[in-house]
Amino acid sequence: MSGRQILWTPSPERVEGSTMAAYMRWLKAERGLTFASYQDLWEWSVSDLDAFWRSIWDYFEIGAPGEVGTVLAERRMPGAVWFPGVTLNFAEVVLRAGGQTPDKTALTVHSETFGDTELTWAELRARVASTAARLKAMGVGQGDRVVAILPNTEVAIIACLATASLGAIWSLCAPDMGHVAILDRFRQIEPKVLIAQDGYVHAGKRIDRREVLATITDGLPSVEHLVWLPVVGDLPKGAVHWSEMIAEPAEFQPVRVPFDAPLWIVYSSGTTGNPKPIVHGQGGVTVEMAKQSLHQDITDRDSYCWMTSSGWIMWNSQFAPLARGGTVALFDSAPNQPDLLALWRFAADRKLTYLGAGAAFFATCLKAGIRPGEAVDLSHLRSIGATGSPLSEDAYRWIYEAVKPDVWLAPISGGTDLAGAFVGGNPLMPVRMAEMQCRFLGNAVRSFDEDGKELIGQVGELVCTEPLPSMPLRFWGDDDGQRLHDSYFDTYPGIWRHGDWIEITPEGGSVIYGRSDATINRKGLRMGSAEIYQAVEGLDEVMDSLVVDLEFLGRDSFMPLFVVPAPGVALDEALKAKINDAIRTAVSARFIPNEIVGIAEVPRTLSGKKLEVPVKKLLLGGDPAKVVNRDSMANPGSFDAFIAYARQREEGPAIG
Repeated sequence: MSGRQILWTPSPERVEGSTMAAYMRWLKAERGLTFASYQDLWEWSVSDLDAFWRSIWDYFEIGAPGEVGTVLAERRMPGAVWFPGVTLNFAEVVLRAGGQTPDKTALTVHSETFGDTELTWAELRARVASTAARLKAMGVGQGDRVVAILPNTEVAIIACLATASLGAIWSLCAPDMGHVAILDRFRQIEPKVLIAQDGYVHAGKRIDRREVLATITDGLPSVEHLVWLPVVGDLPKGAVHWSEMIAEPAEFQPVRVPFDAPLWIVYSSGTTGNPKPIVHGQGGVTVEMAKQSLHQDITDRDSYCWMTSSGWIMWNSQFAPLARGGTVALFDSAPNQPDLLALWRFAADRKLTYLGAGAAFFATCLKAGIRPGEAVDLSHLRSIGATGSPLSEDAYRWIYEAVKPDVWLAPISGGTDLAGAFVGGNPLMPVRMAEMQCRFLGNAVRSFDEDGKELIGQVGELVCTEPLPSMPLRFWGDDDGQRLHDSYFDTYPGIWRHGDWIEITPEGGSVIYGRSDATINRKGLRMGSAEIYQAVEGLDEVMDSLVVDLEFLGRDSFMPLFVVPAPGVALDEALKAKINDAIRTAVSARFIPNEIVGIAEVPRTLSGKKLEVPVKKLLLGGDPAKVVNRDSMANPGSFDAFIAYARQREEGPAIG
């Protein structure tokens, strides 16, 4: 058994009332299938793929009974063929969820720019129908690309559903992204329509984006129509005001498309090279998000919020609770304004039952010493989600001590690549310290060593040995599939390698240790960077940190540790000794760094991930202009400190 401390155990009432338990009862009644444990259920789901995914289609009533013939026509990776001959429409499935409750709130929005807004299901459906009719009048049809530069508000949700309803392809970037990063994405897919907001308010400051948008529109010659949401200026010449898109009533007429018709294009983090434009299918996303609701325990009774940028895949994931008929709360505001209780107040005001955020947000709250459970009323909150990076033991402990002792904490790990999660929560099981509860149903997740042998209780490469419906259809423009192959299938033929270190426990739980290509290898002992961060960032004197291993063939590794001291704290010899002692105690003396360097900020992507690999490439002699795309960084100026460090050490033997 796992030796990790149990922090939460579901009550019999929580188990009985969970979506997972209801699904298992349905399997028994409708399929004659019973399972002694979740592990047995998972084993069935990844071995009998046809029966499992057919059950998801039928249980969630995604289409008509008997509509599905073959489920998996080609069982291979890449190139699996799912649900041949089946047609559907993602927007139709999502909006159908509120058909019986037209007056119920579908979306509730808090925006620094626009204030508070609510839309009922009837209002949401009407605005989607109006927008779709207007897009159709602009000539948008199946396969055309509609792109947007919008924040996490109802406008983006409406525009996405309207686009999907026509069988067209959606793609979205956040308004705070640089024009280079946006053009690097949108130019690849040649959009017909661009929807943009010319400014926004963040942390009390009004941000004018007109000049940036002018550069973007000039750089997209394929755009035939511009839809504008003015905040700081007037309507550009020839543009259509957003209000006109939703003004004229229209009938909702979704177009049924093949299961593998493209739904949206999302992008890799783009830290190096051109971002990969990942195409997901209408059907794959629909069935994956239906299954996701089992693992998030979401029903039409839930009020759900995931604090996310519109440029992160977690924005897309908000359609999962919406498709179950839940209320989705959109938070478009700085989470630290006027203080770090802002999001927690929002959770209390909206009576949220589910709150999710990046792991970095919870770590920041922990560091700040706030205690949301004492400051606001979180009596409705049943579940907390986290992702983006491994959630530390300290953060697990803080949530149960400072937020709510009886909340279900269910971090997930997956990503943009598959528009879903590989591992995460299960409302039937206990929560153990720093451990995700299970491998998701249908996801044949394993831990492999370098020779492709499965590991249990040891850290290895996260792989998926069976296809998933939501895996990328392709990369846009990757006509021969080579780029897709090289991204996921070049290490283990026919098996997806995700690029994370994972440990699978004997009970089927999991621990993510960070990116496998940022792993520390000290004299043959491999370690994910997350464990070092746990030790270092557990010190009150350290706000943040980044570690890389500059290992060369035939040489000992050189491992610098970069730390951001807490305000007013000096990185002196005493603090360095304390950091080393913390690593020695919590990890191993092997992982004491060769050097500790003070920095002002850890460089991060727009979704909050530490840029370990670009820093590693830089310090191994890479060209500073090529190892990182600064427009895809949240804090591009932070990289200058590492360039200076590299120059200081470029004659040193450890970094060549």
